[in-house]
Amino acid sequence: MKKYLDPKADLTFKKVFGEHKDLVISFLNALLPFEKPEDEIRSVEYLNPELVPMNPLRKDSIVDVRCVDGRGRQFIVEMQMMWTPEYKQRVLFNASKAYVSQLDKSRPYELLQPVYSLNLVNDTFSESPDYYHDYRIVAVAETEEVIEGLRFIFIELPKFTPKRYSDKKMQVLWLRYLTEIDDKTRKVSEELLSSPEISKAVEEVEESAFTEEELLVYEHFWDMVGASRLLMIGAERKGLERGMKRGLERGMKEGMKEGMEKGMKKGMEKGIECGRHEERLKNARGMKSNGIDLNVISEITGLTLDEVMAL
Repeated sequence: MKKYLDPKADLTFKKVFGEHKDLVISFLNALLPFEKPEDEIRSVEYLNPELVPMNPLRKDSIVDVRCVDGRGRQFIVEMQMMWTPEYKQRVLFNASKAYVSQLDKSRPYELLQPVYSLNLVNDTFSESPDYYHDYRIVAVAETEEVIEGLRFIFIELPKFTPKRYSDKKMQVLWLRYLTEIDDKTRKVSEELLSSPEISKAVEEVEESAFTEEELLVYEHFWDMVGASRLLMIGAERKGLERGMKRGLERGMKEGMKEGMEKGMKKGMEKGIECGRHEERLKNARGMKSNGIDLNVISEITGLTLDEVMAL
C-alpha cells in the first residue's frame, strides 16, 4: 500500500510546485482571480526564490516559489503553516521587492508588469466565513478604481469545504489535494486522480520518492511546527495574563480620562502582543542554538530574517 507525505510541508511543497512547471501553471490558473481565459498563464520560467535587494545594506528575503510568465508577470507562491500578525507585512514586502526589481534606470515605468502573491495559510486569521481573500489597491470611495501592479491572494485552508464550491473544479481539486493528503493517507480519491495534473502531484509526494535524508528533513519540519504551535499557545496564554494585568493597571489610570473599558482593552491588546513577541524571540533563540536553518526559524516564528540573525 502506498504511503504519502503531506504536500504542505516545506520539502514537499517546493518539490511539487518549484520543480514542475506544468503543475505550478495549473495551480496558479486555478487559484488566481483571472477574469478572462486570455489572462491565464501559458508558460513560466522559475526565478531565484531569494529576493536580493539592489542595496546590499537592505533586507534580503526568500519565498517558496517564484516564477515569471511569457508576458513578464511575476508570481510568488508561499505556504505558511502558522499565522502571525506580521505575515501580511512580509507578503507586502516580498511582492513590492519583486515589483521594483523589474526596473532599472534605463527602463520606463510603463514596462512594469504585475506581481501576484498567492499565500496558502494552514491556519485561520479572519472572522470571515470565506476561505478566499483577494486584496487589491483600490480607491476608498470608488472601489472600481484600481491601481494595478500588486495583487494578493490569501487562502485559509482550514475553512475550505469542497461541497460549497462545485463550480470551480480545478480550484477545488487543488485545495482538496492540499487539505486531504497527508501522512495518514493510504487511498487517494478517484476524483483527484482523474485530473492528470493532480495525479502527477500525488505521485510526487509518495514516500518512496524521497531519500532517507529527505525524510529526516521532513520529519524535523513537522517536529518544529508542532513544538512551535505549543510554544505559541503558551505565549498567548502568558500574553493574555500579562495583558489582563497591564490592562487593569492602565485601565485604572486611563479610566478617569477615557473610561475604564477603553483603557483595559488597550492595555490587554498591548500586553498580549508584547508577550507573543517575547515568546517568539525566546523560541527563535532555542531553535538557533540547535542549528536549525534561519529561514525555517523565520517561517515558523514569524520573525524577520534580520531579527533571527541578530539573536
